[in-house]
Amino acid sequence: MEQTGLPPASVELYGIPSPCITRTGESWVYWEPQVFPFKDKSLDKVATALDIELQPMIHHFYTTQLAGDMKAQFQEHTLSLIQVWNEDDFIRLQENLIGHLVTQKRLKLSPTLFIATLNSDLEMISLCNLTGEIIIEKFGSKERRVVSPDLVSFIQQLNPVIEPVE
Repeated sequence: MEQTGLPPASVELYGIPSPCITRTGESWVYWEPQVFPFKDKSLDKVATALDIELQPMIHHFYTTQLAGDMKAQFQEHTLSLIQVWNEDDFIRLQENLIGHLVTQKRLKLSPTLFIATLNSDLEMISLCNLTGEIIIEKFGSKERRVVSPDLVSFIQQLNPVIEPVE
């Protein structure tokens, strides 16, 4: 907003209802973050499904606000920070986290919770559920690299990437 005078915009979220939408363009929506409105402000269903305790910060990350995914730069990586857009999206997120954790358990990998996607389909940025560190992991493998000691430090190092809407 500081750079363009407009709120963030998304082509991908056009036509998908959300309390975040402030106005609609030809094929995009302008949006602003909103306070997370749902009663269930935790990922307890994910924890219960796998009988594990989740790092406390992951609950806050996904249940503080509704927003569109946000592009950012972290070190040499351009990423898309995963956010919750609406109630259906929150349900889908929990299902995807459960699926991710089940796959890791089956492959005997330590549990992680994804928080951002990278340009690569095989790599993602995740929170290590054992240590709280932020890692880049290769999906389905033991290949992991710590990039930040915790979620707060990671977020503080992000720089927004502003993409023009066509």
